[in-house]
Amino acid sequence: MKIMILGAGAREYSIALALKKERENLEFIFVPGNGASAKLGQNVDIKDVKELALYAKNEGVELCIVGSESFLEQGVVDEFLKLNLKIFGPTKSAAMLESSKAFMKEFLQRHKIKTARFINTSEFKEACEFIESLTPPIVVKADGLCAGKGVIIAKSKEEATQVAAKMLSGESFGEAGRKIVVEEFLDGFELSIFALCDEEDFVLLPAAQDHKKLYDNDEGPNTGGMGAYAPSSLASKELLERVKDEMIKPTLKGMKEENNAFCGVLFVGLMVVKNEPFVLEFNVRFGDPECEVLMPLINNPLELFMAASEKRLKNFKLDLRNEVAVGVVCAGKNYPFKASPKSKIEISKIPENSHISYAGVSLEKDELIADGGRILVCVGTGKTIQEAKKKAYELCENVNYEGKHFRKDIAYQVD
Repeated sequence: MKIMILGAGAREYSIALALKKERENLEFIFVPGNGASAKLGQNVDIKDVKELALYAKNEGVELCIVGSESFLEQGVVDEFLKLNLKIFGPTKSAAMLESSKAFMKEFLQRHKIKTARFINTSEFKEACEFIESLTPPIVVKADGLCAGKGVIIAKSKEEATQVAAKMLSGESFGEAGRKIVVEEFLDGFELSIFALCDEEDFVLLPAAQDHKKLYDNDEGPNTGGMGAYAPSSLASKELLERVKDEMIKPTLKGMKEENNAFCGVLFVGLMVVKNEPFVLEFNVRFGDPECEVLMPLINNPLELFMAASEKRLKNFKLDLRNEVAVGVVCAGKNYPFKASPKSKIEISKIPENSHISYAGVSLEKDELIADGGRILVCVGTGKTIQEAKKKAYELCENVNYEGKHFRKDIAYQVD
């Protein structure tokens, strides 16, 4: 069976690893892939989504899994569906739940799904007036896609005003910031909730928790994510039932009513404030690094992706391992401030119950080279969070390249 995976990071690499574990005789085509994925399958660099759909048809691809949000925004799903190709992901219009934060917030408002108080605007004066009504800290978001970096938490009204001015002028995030969302800050704990949807029905995966800040104790700038673990004991059974009933079901129903039926991963960025769940944001693909800790917990991922793409999730039985997974991101020397020097990756050993999902790596003379921001994710599994964490960090110590750095406190909220 030939499977195409769209994206270049550890997220896409981890999906392939999980599928390969379920079924050996799979052929992978990664678009564009990375230096390590080239050893799992074939890397192809096709940027035009129409051309990509034709290539997939000619190659006999039986399932395409979209990892990267940029492909979704370009409408890759629409092009595959035109050619009757099987693809897992939302259409371009449904992907607006992520590609436009303003669309997402207005959708939540229309369907009475709980979220922070907000305003969407392209007008600086309007933004300033709303900022004045809030108590700091204040959240300012660029409307468009910014690779996970378009959200600023301002500590004062003055800072929020400056951030809004830079975004609206195009100085901060170009066109993605010409429209902004300003919202009240919610103080609680965050969870990442993933529902795999087929327009009508969905399967909920274990709750995960990401660690966005660069340094221990959640200090420093935001990143694409420095580590994650799943399942999180912070997500009670009662909380998850509320997320299903108050957020996921109304979203699928609302999208269908608006002629935007949603198929793919609905990623609910959740903030829990005094046991009350609020939607911080929606994404329409797996989170990274959450995907790297969810995939090892699923025994039947291929069946799951096939059932979702064929719209038969209603009676699907998810087969989960009774384990915990912890993933620690090892980043490049200068991440996230600027490019880091290339360096050869050396691995002394891979302990039992651990593995690596590769991201920012290239291949030179059959050797893996650290060549990006987030280089790789060290994943450990175990019966307890402590066991899984120990394995992940043991693996971190066995990986070496110049400038390696990682957080030492992943999963600290439940350890």
